[in-house]
Amino acid sequence: SLQVDDSQIQASSYQREGLGPHRGRLNIQSGIEDGDLHDGAWCAEYKDRHQWLEVDAIHLTLFTGVILQGRNSIWSWDWVHTYKVQLSNDSVNWETCQNGTVDAIFEGNQNPETPVLGLLPVPTVARFIRINPQTWYTNGTVCLRAEILGCRVHDPDDIYSSEQKPGSSDALDFRHHNYKEMRKLMKSVTDECPDITHVYTIGKSYTGLKLYVMVISDNPSKHELGEPEFRYVAGMHGNEALGRELVLNLMQYLCREYKKGNQRVVKLVTETRIHLLPSMNPDGYEAAYEKGSELAGWAEGRYSFEGIDLNHNFPDLNNIMWDAQEAAADPSKVTNHYIPIPEYYTQEDAFVSPETRAVISWMQDIPFVLSANLHGGELVVTYPFDCTRDWAPQEDTPTADNAFFRWLATVYASTNLVMANPDRRICHYEDFQKHNNIINGGAWHTVPGSMNDFSYLHTNCFEVTVELSCDKFPHASELPVEWENNKESLLVYMEQVSRGIKGVIRDKLTKQGITDAVVKVEDHDHDIRSAADGDYWRLLNPGDYKVVVWAEGYFPSMRRCNVGMEPRATMCDFTLTKTPVQMLKEIRAKGGKIPQDLQLRLRGREPTSVKKNNTLLTCCDQREDTFKGPVHLSLWKGF
Repeated sequence: SLQVDDSQIQASSYQREGLGPHRGRLNIQSGIEDGDLHDGAWCAEYKDRHQWLEVDAIHLTLFTGVILQGRNSIWSWDWVHTYKVQLSNDSVNWETCQNGTVDAIFEGNQNPETPVLGLLPVPTVARFIRINPQTWYTNGTVCLRAEILGCRVHDPDDIYSSEQKPGSSDALDFRHHNYKEMRKLMKSVTDECPDITHVYTIGKSYTGLKLYVMVISDNPSKHELGEPEFRYVAGMHGNEALGRELVLNLMQYLCREYKKGNQRVVKLVTETRIHLLPSMNPDGYEAAYEKGSELAGWAEGRYSFEGIDLNHNFPDLNNIMWDAQEAAADPSKVTNHYIPIPEYYTQEDAFVSPETRAVISWMQDIPFVLSANLHGGELVVTYPFDCTRDWAPQEDTPTADNAFFRWLATVYASTNLVMANPDRRICHYEDFQKHNNIINGGAWHTVPGSMNDFSYLHTNCFEVTVELSCDKFPHASELPVEWENNKESLLVYMEQVSRGIKGVIRDKLTKQGITDAVVKVEDHDHDIRSAADGDYWRLLNPGDYKVVVWAEGYFPSMRRCNVGMEPRATMCDFTLTKTPVQMLKEIRAKGGKIPQDLQLRLRGREPTSVKKNNTLLTCCDQREDTFKGPVHLSLWKGF
């Protein structure tokens, strides 16, 4: 968690700077190559029993135990089999922990990754603690990663004893909640704020645990015309527990602040429909929760019960789009939105988790505008595309909305108290501060089948991933501080759902909303579509935009829409007129009589012939509606 500063960790010796004592932290990760600066453990220079790793707790501490891991490396195998623990008040005189009348020997590791707990026979008060390896892996060296367990005790001689540990002024339920406790908390929030909350399920996990979602809005049970839909998703990786707790905290906070009349929260709740999914992978979380925040390790509970990484489990629509562009004579004509799910993915025997299927169905049912996917283990915000072209391991792979995605990522990162701290220590081996704590997902590492990319290419929703903390599963005592670190970020990010333009697309005669009308912004090669009631939202940065809207059976309509600097969407409604051919089709379908004015309009218009893909097509033909499907805008110039 980096609560212990690098300066508080010393060692008897070390092989090189990259294997120094500051690298001896539990779950520290190294790069693909064992680098000189950021390797995966503390490793002593000498292989003997005189080596030690020392931690200065600064204050008198009741030490209760030690947790050990080996070295994180894909090239080297190093871990400590057994060790002793020594304690001191002055770092000069040391006492070895005793087991009766003999030195206590603690059992260490049998592999590099599994954390092993060693409890002190008698909890002991001291300021300094040392881990003194006794035996280690035969073919390896003295290397370890460690976490020290202890609680600060009162010391009347400590001049810093009056310092208060950072916390939160919000009286929220700061603890880790298993499935049963999560349900209780969500029910308590709905009981406290029944008028603005609604809980529903989107499906079940492999073991049958329900995927609960809480909606917070002034009319939570249904979509309101013109009101954008927002979502936070947490717990995709079950052991990345901080996001789950932040979402549960957010439920409580919004409920209570709304009741207090907090105008910022009231505005959010009344103008947005907020969906909060705290646990996408409840099976994985239960496995991690059972081990606890210290012993869950780096991967316990990450995957679903079936062993599936949910963030690689969505349809890979990126390569479908890119392959189509490469094969097309004119790549600009290839569909850039609402790309359909491939048939193989929908088969019953497809390697798709029930959790993923549930979330996809949820995305298709609700016209989400903006989302964030909360992860842990780093401090950075990533934005699409997550998947790289041609399977490059790392490559900047921007979307057509790269500028707005960078804005979204910056909004969260710049208001996060830890990310925005220029003096913070890097988590593992990558310095994201040089990128202002945001990065294109593909430029970090390629993730085919990510939820972010699927959301962008299959729905209207823009989504980023937030890596919330260096520690995936922080101790419960750290949750109040983590809430304060992220509270402003969570709120300001939600407010971005009202950026850009929005409006309703209606039929000129009936005034009814038109579903699935395509909204095209000039110079933005990514379209969106209207929702079931004809309302739409297009996220955009400030500027002037030429916007064209069209739907099957209608003439297209163009408007210029200006987006200002204010955090509110510009209203930009559209009214579409049916084509004569569409009117004729509808009358024929109902068996009605063709009005005289329509007959005159059709007779007075010569058939318009155009070529598309070398096929002769005829529009506005009384005898037959030859042209089927979406119409390129250039074909409508004759009308």
